[in-house]
Order: sequence, then structure tokens, then C-alpha cells
Amino acid sequence: YFLSEFSHARACDPVVADDKYAYVTLRDGARCESFTNQLDVVDIEDLKSPSLVESYPMDNPHGLSIVGDHLYICEGDFGFKVFDASDPDKVDKNLLDHVKGIVAYDVIPLSEDHIIVIGDQGLYQFDASDKKNLKEMSLISVPR
Repeated sequence: YFLSEFSHARACDPVVADDKYAYVTLRDGARCESFTNQLDVVDIEDLKSPSLVESYPMDNPHGLSIVGDHLYICEGDFGFKVFDASDPDKVDKNLLDHVKGIVAYDVIPLSEDHIIVIGDQGLYQFDASDKKNLKEMSLISVPR
């Protein structure tokens, strides 16, 4: 049944959540009338009263995932990033790594230390055991 709603700009982009916060990406250039490139952090601890914690500018956010205190955001042509999200008021100040040279659309965590990134060249596998230095392990090419 309906508990509440949180209104924001219309967009098709994804939402991920943990027990306390929802992370919402909005991006321009999408078919869903979005107007800006940003990450919204929404406090959802009280599901009947969600509230915006902070909005952060992004380059061109696509897919995202949260694993523990680590937030992964794909930035399309701008690669992908991992943030320390332990303090939702300072996510933008806690960039741990920015992997460039990959057109990244989505990220799937297999575990705390193992992620898959879907990009325009295929499926990338990364060792994420050191969040400040993600290491590409493999690429399964997918021809266009």
C-alpha cells in the first residue's frame, strides 16, 4: 500500500537504497525530460516522510550500486566512480577512485571486492578490494 512519495525532476534513471538512504541519479539527454546531471541523496529512514539530504552535480550519471558504504556511479562517456558514502552530506567530497577510458552504463556488485561494469565495449570485471585503486581484471567484448 502507498506510504509516501518524494517528488523530483522527471527522469528514467535508477534508484538504489540501503536501510537509511536512497540514491537517485538524474541525467540530461534522456528521453524522460530530465534537465540536469545530478545525484540526489534522500533520507528514507522514515518511509512515511522521505527528505532530500543533498544534491550533487555529476557528469552524466547512468547506473549505480551501493555496497556497504561504497557508492558506484557510472558516468557514461566519463567512466565510473566510487565514493565513500558513509556520510551522505559529503558524498561529493569522498571520491575514492575515478576509472576513465570506459564508457560505463551500469555496475553490478558481485561482492564487496568484485564488481562488473557494463560499457559500450562489453562486460568489465574489476577487483574492488582497494576502493582507491580499482583494478580491471577482464573484459568480455560484446560487438555492436
